[in-house]
Amino acid sequence: MKQTRIVITGLGLTAPNGNTLAEFRRNLLTGVSGITTVDVRYMGRHPAGMCTFDPLKYQKKKDVRIGTRVGSISIYCAREALADSGINLDSRDKSRIGIYLGITEHGNVETENEVFNISQFKYDTKFWTHHHNPRTVANNAAGEVSLNLGITGPAYTIGAACAAGNMGLIHAAQMLRLGEVDFAFCGGVSESPQTFGIFAGFKSQNALAAHADPTKASRPFDKARNGIVISEGGCIYTLERLEDAQARGAKIYGEIAGYCVNSDATDYVLPNPERQAECVRKAIANAGMTVEDIDLVNTHATSTPQGDIQECVAIAEVFKSRSTPPAINNTKSFIGHAMGAAGALELAGNLPSFDDLIVHPTINVDELDPQCDIPGLVINQPRQVKRIDAILNNSFGMLGINSTLIIKRFAS
Repeated sequence: MKQTRIVITGLGLTAPNGNTLAEFRRNLLTGVSGITTVDVRYMGRHPAGMCTFDPLKYQKKKDVRIGTRVGSISIYCAREALADSGINLDSRDKSRIGIYLGITEHGNVETENEVFNISQFKYDTKFWTHHHNPRTVANNAAGEVSLNLGITGPAYTIGAACAAGNMGLIHAAQMLRLGEVDFAFCGGVSESPQTFGIFAGFKSQNALAAHADPTKASRPFDKARNGIVISEGGCIYTLERLEDAQARGAKIYGEIAGYCVNSDATDYVLPNPERQAECVRKAIANAGMTVEDIDLVNTHATSTPQGDIQECVAIAEVFKSRSTPPAINNTKSFIGHAMGAAGALELAGNLPSFDDLIVHPTINVDELDPQCDIPGLVINQPRQVKRIDAILNNSFGMLGINSTLIIKRFAS
């Protein structure tokens, strides 16, 4: 990809175990899980990852009441990213700023709540809120950020199942390279634990995690893993063309090196390791790199019995020619599966490795599944390494969508 160079200049997040990058990273290095249990309508208590950010930091009470949970998550993350970037929006042409947010699903929460509410009134639709439609449109998250920040450029969401977090960054980089915008907010967001439907759906697939200790429920690669922990969260980045970032003296977290998006075209749910491996290989090639250049691989592994194995097969195949494997970790073991936010949050948790050369581990691996025992896994304890110059971030989703994003250490 010999194109305009795109860099990350700001970052804002909320995760089940942290509301700033510093807090999030500290908890990843010290083994602190953010998983608790929640009451799920009709289903009782289940493990889930919930965020504790203050929505009133950047919104008025009326806006929180009218808007959505995912809107509040998005506004919080976007405002934090903006502050981190050092950009003054008042000095910028707001029609040249884009907002591109990945989502997995949207609208379920609001519709479920309204159906439940009118059930208390014999299903009389006069009790149905007039805020329902703007709350449930797919572009809600980006739209609420646009309203909050007064941004008049393109603002929309990208539905890409659980590959969506990566897709937000990929799409923003493309729009910057095309000259459509000069500054972009991008990443992924999710309010998934607010809907009982997603819990019921995974339970019906025998893919919903259960454990006496919720902090141990998400356990990718462990032999006793039994499903997904549903979580909420968000991570939004600011992206700029390199020359613009340098002109204003911005700090740079890293550079978009390469990416690939492809599809399995195989199954509604079960991943295809051949297509996943193809996605990883193409991303490396698009970055102008070889497998030897990748220092850290963040896995998508969701703690499902078959899905984790399929990804391990793909990774082992891609990196089999290396004498020394890259470090391989997983962030969902700490925060569960944040769906549309997953890829963006997981990337954020690894970006500080460029500076401290520490790889956070996968936790909760009491007995490694032999079928997931691939070289390079960092398990239960952080690992100090000699070099982190390129991070490869995998995010895969239902209906066979795959995304791989590579961020490299910035070098002028």
